[in-house]
Amino acid sequence: MQVKYRAFKLRAMVLLLLGRSESAEALFGRMLVLCPDDAYALSSRSFVRMQLGRREAAIADARRLTLVHPERSAGDWFNLAFLLEAGDRVEEAEAAFRRAVALDAKLDRAWYGLGLALIRQGRHAEAVEALQRNTELQPMSPYGWYQLARVHMDRHEPDEARRIIRHLRGFEPRIAAQLERETGLAS
Repeated sequence: MQVKYRAFKLRAMVLLLLGRSESAEALFGRMLVLCPDDAYALSSRSFVRMQLGRREAAIADARRLTLVHPERSAGDWFNLAFLLEAGDRVEEAEAAFRRAVALDAKLDRAWYGLGLALIRQGRHAEAVEALQRNTELQPMSPYGWYQLARVHMDRHEPDEARRIIRHLRGFEPRIAAQLERETGLAS
């Protein structure tokens, strides 16, 4: 069985390199027949299914992966959360993002995703905390800073938004200018 599994895996990798995603998806399915809880096959098929526009099937694989291997990887939980958030299942995405950061508190993209999920739920105070953690981990990435400034504006805290605009001007002047235009604030 191991030889057959390895052969399927190698063939699937080649198919992906050749851009034959549907054939690779089928091979990952055959791998899962051999090893129903295989993390590699579940993760890979979920990724391919999302690329093919089969979000619900991708979510099912990602959910199965986190169910049978809950401690394997914060990235698994992040991927599930990302898929859920893209499918407007924000509350479920929030829970998966929280699980990701519980497994790896330094996973900056999970903090960012959590912040976005909380914004979408109107939970701005919690979003500030998540986005602040994201900006601590990725201080030179403008995305967390941008969202943080927007949340401060939603919370009627223009001074905090101005502070962020001044900060962004030091390394992302275009984003700072965009925020100034969108918020009407001059720093």
